[in-house]
Amino acid sequence: MAKTKSAFVCTECGAEYRKWQGQCSSCQEWNTLSEVRLAPSRPGAATATPAGRAGYAGALSREVVDLANVDLSEVPRLSSTFEEFDRVLGGGLVPGSAVLLGGNPGAGKSTLLLQTAAKLAQAHRVFYVTGEESLSQVAMRAHRLQLPVAGLKMLAETSVETILAVAERERPEILVIDSIQTMQLEDIASAPGGVAQVRESAAVLTRFAKQSHTVLLLVGHVTKDGTLAGPKVLEHMIDASLLLEGGADSRFRTLRGQKNRFGAVNELGVFAMLEHGLKEVKNPSAIFLSRSEALAPGSLVMVVWEGTRPLLVEVQALLDESALGNPRRVAVGLDPNRLAMLLAVLHRHGGLFTGDQDVFLNVVGGVKVLETSADLAVLLAVVSSLQGRALPRELVVFGEVGLSGEIRPVPSGQERIVEAAKHGFTRAIVPRANAPKRAPEGMEVVGVEKLADALEAL
Repeated sequence: MAKTKSAFVCTECGAEYRKWQGQCSSCQEWNTLSEVRLAPSRPGAATATPAGRAGYAGALSREVVDLANVDLSEVPRLSSTFEEFDRVLGGGLVPGSAVLLGGNPGAGKSTLLLQTAAKLAQAHRVFYVTGEESLSQVAMRAHRLQLPVAGLKMLAETSVETILAVAERERPEILVIDSIQTMQLEDIASAPGGVAQVRESAAVLTRFAKQSHTVLLLVGHVTKDGTLAGPKVLEHMIDASLLLEGGADSRFRTLRGQKNRFGAVNELGVFAMLEHGLKEVKNPSAIFLSRSEALAPGSLVMVVWEGTRPLLVEVQALLDESALGNPRRVAVGLDPNRLAMLLAVLHRHGGLFTGDQDVFLNVVGGVKVLETSADLAVLLAVVSSLQGRALPRELVVFGEVGLSGEIRPVPSGQERIVEAAKHGFTRAIVPRANAPKRAPEGMEVVGVEKLADALEAL
């Protein structure tokens, strides 16, 4: 019998080594090498690489063409039947694209794709492959969600070879794989979910989608850190990487685009988990602005930019005298390191000391704010809680704060102000460079250049 060989593969970048070492030489990460078993080569057998696999060999195009002669006609898209889903995708599903949908257990990944597949099956050929559940379990969920199930082709299988054989016979327009961690190739000796199996299975499925112009939707698991499980090279293979966020105790789910070759990244879609599945929220600012009637110190509304639209969210700050030698700095929905930096700026350029205070910060609704336009709102909310004075309900704030106390402009300032005016806000504190020459009717816009100017404007 042929001797079984093994290799060590980096889970971050996919680099392979003949023996184990502590640090990956390619990505410089530590303790990321895991051992995978390699099947012995057989004469005439197809290799595990997608380029050499029988039936799927060859590049996408063998003809060399001049770039100026490439057809620029826009690729037609398929609507997912969800406007929020289409927004994150950049306008809809592109034929021949591979989309990876990740999220925590219970976030609603399978529910979202089952709803999408069932509705698309009424007008398109949809092939749904489940490797984690039985067909009866999927049927019971579809019945509970009251979905139209006629026309939706189902298969419970984990063998990639079998799936591709059935797909070539069915010729679907949309292929759903739930999930990529359960798929396996016969030529790969490692168990399903391993680095080699996930990488090679995704590569073969993606090549099939490119050559057959099939929309490929993959479900992916996430690690305890919230990143997609499997080798990092998996995210480089696919065209779009989406993350469905939201805990089991939260009613709302946010779908964020982390990579998209056909649209904007960091686009945000909001869904509500109801009895009959996920329902899109077309005006997310309205649900994030459901504030209490009583005014409270530390509460302020800011305007952040998510993808291609402004979003109004409430930020809350709570300061309490610390009994510890090292006061706590807790930020939920924001970067804790940036909070510590902003508190130092507030002390140096605002004259307010928070070194003896525990600082707690929270973005209402479970939204994660990734941009720096929330800096000014965070500082003003901290000042409000520190002074014990509530800010006006009709006030909205945005702007980036520099280390020297200057208020820097942010992109799409005019659109943010217009969005705030639509929701009834009458006063805005913004960077002076973002202040419009003519403010929207009924709104007072105060442009500031320094942190001291913003504190005075309160």
